[in-house]
Amino acid sequence: MLSPKRTKFRKQHRGRMRGVASKGNTIAFGQFALQAQDCGWVTARQIEASRRAMTRYIKRGGQIWIRIFPDKPVTMRPAETRMGSGKGNPEFWVAVVKPGRILFEMGGEDITEEIAKEAMRLAQYKLPVKTKFISTDKNLETSPHKETKNNNESKEEVKK
Repeated sequence: MLSPKRTKFRKQHRGRMRGVASKGNTIAFGQFALQAQDCGWVTARQIEASRRAMTRYIKRGGQIWIRIFPDKPVTMRPAETRMGSGKGNPEFWVAVVKPGRILFEMGGEDITEEIAKEAMRLAQYKLPVKTKFISTDKNLETSPHKETKNNNESKEEVKK
């Protein structure tokens, strides 16, 4: 399972999950991806379970990129202890996920959209956040600004 080799501090505050993801919200490596739709904590165990489900389905045919890393320790108190006596010990690690964050990416020559969609569907069952399947279209490499400019030009030609 994923966990940091070392950290500056053993324990962290829980924090808040407000807003949307500003980093890691675009596809960078593969052609297909799983994008988070709401916020939450994804544990190292859940990430590993999702990775295994995808890898088994694609039969090691393509390549999978994990775009989140569990670097936040979650502490728990021992069972049946009285109040007080400080913060508990770190028990497991989580990755903080915000809406729009890319969780997993998939690519390769052997991977079709149907295979990727099914593998991601199996992976999203293992995750505690709502997700959606997204893909890049390699044929469409024009920006929206260029498209609107071309549309305006074609409208002017029609008027003439």
